[in-house]
Amino acid sequence: MTRQQAVEETIARCRQQVNDAITEDLPVEHPERLYEASRYLLDAGGKRLRPTILLLGADALADVDPDSESYRQFPAADSKAVDVLSAAVSIEIIQSFTLIHDDIMDDDDMRRGVPAVHREYDVSTAILAGDTLYSKAFENILRTGAPPDRSVRALSELATTCTEICEGQSLDIEFETRESVAPEDYLEMVELKTAVLYAAAASIPAVLLGYNDAVDPLHSYGLSIGRAFQIQDDLLDLTTPTEKLGKQRGSDLVENKQTLITVHARKQGVDVDNLVESDSVDAVSEAEIEQAVGVLEDAGSIEYARETAREFVANGKAQLDALPDNEANDRLLDIADYLVEREY
Repeated sequence: MTRQQAVEETIARCRQQVNDAITEDLPVEHPERLYEASRYLLDAGGKRLRPTILLLGADALADVDPDSESYRQFPAADSKAVDVLSAAVSIEIIQSFTLIHDDIMDDDDMRRGVPAVHREYDVSTAILAGDTLYSKAFENILRTGAPPDRSVRALSELATTCTEICEGQSLDIEFETRESVAPEDYLEMVELKTAVLYAAAASIPAVLLGYNDAVDPLHSYGLSIGRAFQIQDDLLDLTTPTEKLGKQRGSDLVENKQTLITVHARKQGVDVDNLVESDSVDAVSEAEIEQAVGVLEDAGSIEYARETAREFVANGKAQLDALPDNEANDRLLDIADYLVEREY
């Protein structure tokens, strides 16, 4: 089995466990329309990368076989059983909440190959669905059975993370009308909007299981690979076909989103604002996107973003030296590489 196959099998196994737990932990209740809308994106799919990282972090800390069948009850540092899968579900629920609200703010039509929640239902229901997921995530993380002090610390980490995600989203919106964005501005936005949830996913198992010395290294690991993940997402928006991407290719360019690619291109003198003529995602053509990508490649901006993502991955992997040397740690290293090698 190749390294990538091992990673993909691990992700698939963790995804199935998380999917099963979502069905149990977030049932469709009354009023049904609200809970169906809340579950809509979760049921539509998703790679479940963040909860996978959480589960593997728990594996690595407790030196447990990452190919084991159940994560429901997990040995902590003091031998008290902790249900880390509930924490993994909380992380995925938060991710879904952010996607619902992102799509409303961006007025996007598609997500994960299906109509966005506000398109499938309506804007009001989508807002309520996102809010419901937000609160359910906090309920869920209190079901792990961890001692009260650890539960409160994990809850605090999740709450701070949600605040930072909102701050990052606010910066992202602000950047759309700002004349100039420096690379460090973009990286701050990415850290807040995307990377902090990876950091929470990586560090929360150490909090819940009582491995205090590992909390900061795992948090740093998550921040670094989370930045790399977002940069790769920006690259995929330009280089992956619409059908595979699950949304319109090149939508970031059309919507004047600031990315590390466009920030670099502007510094090279590229007129980024006029790379595509279409002023809506529905109207943009593949030919326009191809031409724009060619300009960005000639400016060296595509390669600059790829290299920056690789550097973040290397920084993140170095943090794992603080963890036990075991199979789960190896999978965390491999997943870091996978985040910048994936094609969708």
